[in-house]
Amino acid sequence: MSETKLLSEHYDKDEFIGLAGYKKHGGYEVLAKALKMQPQQIIDEVKASGLRGRGGAGFSTGTKWSFLPKNNEPRYLLCNADEGEPGTFKDRLMMERAPHQLIEGMIISSFAIGSKKSYIYVRGEYHYPIAVLEKAIREAYDAGLLGKNILGSGFDHDMDVYSGAGAYICGEETGMISSLEGLKGQPKLKPPFPAVQGYLRKPTIVNNVETLAAVVPIIKDGAAAYRKFGTEKSAGTKFFSLSGNVNKPGNYEVPLAYPMKDMIYKLGGGIRNGKKLKAVIPGGSSAPVLTAEEAEKVLLDYESIAAAGSMLGSGAIIVLDDSQCMVDCLANLTHFYHHESCGQCTPCREGTGWVDKIVHSILSGRGRLQDIDLLLKVADNMKGRTICALSDAAALPVISFVTKFRDEFEYYVREGRSKVKGTVLYAEMHH
Repeated sequence: MSETKLLSEHYDKDEFIGLAGYKKHGGYEVLAKALKMQPQQIIDEVKASGLRGRGGAGFSTGTKWSFLPKNNEPRYLLCNADEGEPGTFKDRLMMERAPHQLIEGMIISSFAIGSKKSYIYVRGEYHYPIAVLEKAIREAYDAGLLGKNILGSGFDHDMDVYSGAGAYICGEETGMISSLEGLKGQPKLKPPFPAVQGYLRKPTIVNNVETLAAVVPIIKDGAAAYRKFGTEKSAGTKFFSLSGNVNKPGNYEVPLAYPMKDMIYKLGGGIRNGKKLKAVIPGGSSAPVLTAEEAEKVLLDYESIAAAGSMLGSGAIIVLDDSQCMVDCLANLTHFYHHESCGQCTPCREGTGWVDKIVHSILSGRGRLQDIDLLLKVADNMKGRTICALSDAAALPVISFVTKFRDEFEYYVREGRSKVKGTVLYAEMHH
């Protein structure tokens, strides 16, 4: 089985980045088609396609759109291009190689939901993608594809790029809205959900880059054609960001339900340096880790990975070989979540710091056996008790690493060094 390039068919052509080259390959023809449809028809088609949010939650896109109140309030479309999940780098590729595909998908989506203004909220570190998008938006304005009376349809729409400032928390939709409003990037309590009361307290839809780009092929060929890929519950194709100990890391677009084994050994070219597969984080750093046996059995769709006790998330597959120390890998993750907690909720603010401290004390050879159960207890108390899911995102890797690779944690505590690497991996001088 190889890739299915529904979105990425022309990503290898430099001309596809600019408006002229994008149009040469059929660019904006779908927009012209969409503007002749009724907005409700577009929403129904997206719903029928089975497209699920590609940012991590996997919620039905058409259903999300239909939550908007049927009133005349101004409404907003926000494209979530914050992409801060460790291991995820697909949105970056889409913005760099096909900015007009995203813009076209956004204009169609905005027309469907009746939005006259949209923002692309881009991760602050993404300087190059921001420059590419800004240039593409200027081209679209100059060609009459944005602004007043688009393609003579009577539909007006304006689009802007907004740069974040390096906070992972702003990838959470209400945190992003806070940041866009000029407030501290902290998540808000739900309800009210953004669809009812979002940006500037107006109805707002937040969708991921990949979700909005996928609207183009769906409206072009129809829901049935899109459903030829994937499964009944996980329809279409998806980008996967493959990284870690594989020979060919990178982004791969495949139909959902593609075997994980083929992703690693066929597309990814197998494990580097002839080592053996040890574990896989299947959906970005917040997804519970899978053992090699579990990973080789799962299919890359929402249901199969959930059944294995993890989540598909943003589609970031991090491959670990048998030379990796799991205590060391976990320390890397706990440090990240501690650093990125916005500090609003006590279980997350205190829990992420506590977990990070415990793992690092084990890593520096000062761990106690009771620390292993303490890790599980603290992580358990962090779940489901906070405004957003960051606390859970920090807790789930802890629970899965300690549960599945407990022998490595116990060995490290007893011997004061790594079972795999044979050395102390974290010296005191780090402090």
